[in-house]
Amino acid sequence: MKYLPLNPAIFEKNRERFRKELLPGSIAIFVSNDEVPSNGDAVYTFKQNSDLYWLSGIVQEDSMVIIFPNHPDPKFREVLVLVRPNELKEKWDGKRLRAEEARKISGIETIMWLDTFDQVLQQWVHLADHIYLDTNENDRKASLVPTREYRFIQSMKDRYPLHQYHRAAPIMKKLRSVKTPLEIEVMQKAIDITHQTFLRLLHFIKPGVMEYEIEAEIFHSFLSQRATGPAYNSIIASGDRARTLHYISNSEQCLDGELILLDFGAEYGGYNADLTRTVPVNGKFTKRQKQVYNACLHLHDYAKSLLKPGISINDYQKKVGEEATAIFIKIGLLKKSEVKNESPESPAYSKYLYHGISHHLGIDVHDLGTRTEPIQAGMVFTVEPGIYIEEEKMGVRVENNVWITKNGNKDLMAGIPITAEDIESIMRK
Repeated sequence: MKYLPLNPAIFEKNRERFRKELLPGSIAIFVSNDEVPSNGDAVYTFKQNSDLYWLSGIVQEDSMVIIFPNHPDPKFREVLVLVRPNELKEKWDGKRLRAEEARKISGIETIMWLDTFDQVLQQWVHLADHIYLDTNENDRKASLVPTREYRFIQSMKDRYPLHQYHRAAPIMKKLRSVKTPLEIEVMQKAIDITHQTFLRLLHFIKPGVMEYEIEAEIFHSFLSQRATGPAYNSIIASGDRARTLHYISNSEQCLDGELILLDFGAEYGGYNADLTRTVPVNGKFTKRQKQVYNACLHLHDYAKSLLKPGISINDYQKKVGEEATAIFIKIGLLKKSEVKNESPESPAYSKYLYHGISHHLGIDVHDLGTRTEPIQAGMVFTVEPGIYIEEEKMGVRVENNVWITKNGNKDLMAGIPITAEDIESIMRK
């Protein structure tokens, strides 16, 4: 791993929170993600199962975490299963974790090798009444590929059909959406790396630069600061391309007089940052560009003021939409007659703001969490309104990450330049 060792108390606290949610007499088993083939004999870069990582901090393939709070032998109440190091395989693919290394990362004392696990699984399952198994229940998921976790579930049900099975995913959704202070420390590191990278870009961007050159600067800056890499594919969208929400081609030239939308974030220690800023390619906003940018920044600040315990994301989105309507009339995008005749299913403002304002953020960029229930202290959200004007070939978005507190929220990106004046000042220097 590129990042410095994390405090294992992060994962110890996470497991403690999870144990409290289990029924008496339960065993919970989490399995790692597959190594996914690409072409020929190659595989994609391994990405760990987010729930398993949240519980252990382990990023190695062929791993398992077992939590069995009522096991008669205390040493088997938490078990980490790893693939046994193999000298020949390590010559090709690199070193695998040793038991003591895994203990330091996870805080789990009992380490077991995968090739011995099947021998003890039967004993453990017969001591349990309830079996918790995990699946990816993110409501944005669309893949029909039978992943490792689904194959494991089927094999368990075939072997032990009379046990009571339970979904671990609803528990993980509840717990992972509320971050501990230890988790926030890691997220803040990812944000700080992203902050320094943005400052680097403000000095780098100029007319004639290619979008992919900016992307390369981001990647270089991230790795030089020990980030794992980008949290997601960076969006470097100049000119009219900024109206495409997930533009990742990053292949065009940035022209004098254009705005460029930069949506990027670092991953550090398994946790993610997610920043968006829109800046002038030549370092100076035109009068109209600044008007639209300031309107977007107003929506950003207004949205942030609403994010506090008790409001639901749906109600929050509705209130931001009402404010966007008023702002869009003010800057000449909407007429009052258009608003008067709008339908509830397609409000007039959605022509210029056609995405959600916030999503949960954490180990996953679109992290687990509810959209319908009241938000709680400890959750982390993006705040990212945008204004996209086809007639003017312009797209503007402003995004920060906020941690919900008891009475409001804390902006984890408060130190990153955000006003048009600050951006211009730094680019001018």
